[in-house]
Amino acid sequence: MNAATRTARRTLRDRTRTHRAVAKIRRHGVATLTTHCVAAGLGVREARSVAGSLRKNATKASVLGTPSVSYTHGRARTCTRYTVAEVARIAVIYRPRKAAYRTAATRLALAA
Repeated sequence: MNAATRTARRTLRDRTRTHRAVAKIRRHGVATLTTHCVAAGLGVREARSVAGSLRKNATKASVLGTPSVSYTHGRARTCTRYTVAEVARIAVIYRPRKAAYRTAATRLALAA
């Protein structure tokens, strides 16, 4: 596999991941903070990092979300799902340092 093919596959994989996250949010109306971050264009690893920071800011914004259960790889985990408007309220408080995280925070705040 040459470099051009590798780059094209990565671009397609990233675009597909983002599109699926956006479709899931549109379909259900609520999603976890990580899913909202992936929909904003972050990779999975970065999305988990930003979601942790947004969780801390959710208490400051007095946003509770909806308790739910996430089924992943054959096990159930408790999670909290948020609407787009709730995530926008949290993202306004969030002050990241990294440029990619700032862009994602702006997209999250403008999504509502």
